[in-house]
Amino acid sequence: MSLLPDPARMTPLPHPGHLSLVGAGPGAADLMTYRAVRRLQQADVVLYDRLVSPEVLDLIPATIPRLDVGKDCGNHRWTQADIDARIAAELRLGRRVVRLKSGDPAIFGRAGEEIAIAMAEGATVEIVPGVTAVSAAAASLCQPLTTRGLAQRLVLATATDHRGDLAATLADDFGPGTTLALYMAMTRLDQVECALLSSGAAPDTLVTIVCACSTPQEQRAAFALKGLAKAVAQAGDLRNPAIVLLTWGLTAAQGTAHAARLPAIGCDQTKR
Repeated sequence: MSLLPDPARMTPLPHPGHLSLVGAGPGAADLMTYRAVRRLQQADVVLYDRLVSPEVLDLIPATIPRLDVGKDCGNHRWTQADIDARIAAELRLGRRVVRLKSGDPAIFGRAGEEIAIAMAEGATVEIVPGVTAVSAAAASLCQPLTTRGLAQRLVLATATDHRGDLAATLADDFGPGTTLALYMAMTRLDQVECALLSSGAAPDTLVTIVCACSTPQEQRAAFALKGLAKAVAQAGDLRNPAIVLLTWGLTAAQGTAHAARLPAIGCDQTKR
């Protein structure tokens, strides 16, 4: 791995840098966009997140410095303020900075803060979209996220708000005709179960969990909503990063029929 020079010891260049917020996708390198790979090849420096897979990191040329700025729950070696400061310092040197984020940078990625930092430095900014985890999970399950006459609304939500609590509006997000995709929910399943049952969701609503989707570590499992937290705890090996998927049919009968039509737990996919 290349060592990064200290921006504080270098002379700023007269032209502003450029920040690319690049989506690394859910893990599989061949799910990245062509533009994303090009930005990795053109970068002067890459700052990457904890969940970016080794397979994706291998696409960065060996001559390009890269820095792991990943944050883990309860272990923030790099705070967001630290990351923002490093981005600003690199941009002052006129560098092409790639901020490599898992999934899609615009979804639960704190992109807004980093865009604001870049703009304050007078740098140019772009977002390079990535495949978000729920899209990869649906592909793995061979399960459409919307179905005409059944689920006409797709809600992407985080189960954990900025304080680390269950998102207060979670129950309001789920209703008839809705597919709900939950990010960062695995440590809140007891609260999720309670909130959604209280909102009127049927106890036998099918809950599908896909962990580490698109990677060799991928796991898939399905449970009923009632008893969800206990069943997942008993399963033992389901953990983040994970997507929790539920579909509430427009009618109760539709919901039951939908669950019965789904593949047992996804489709057999050709290995890459």
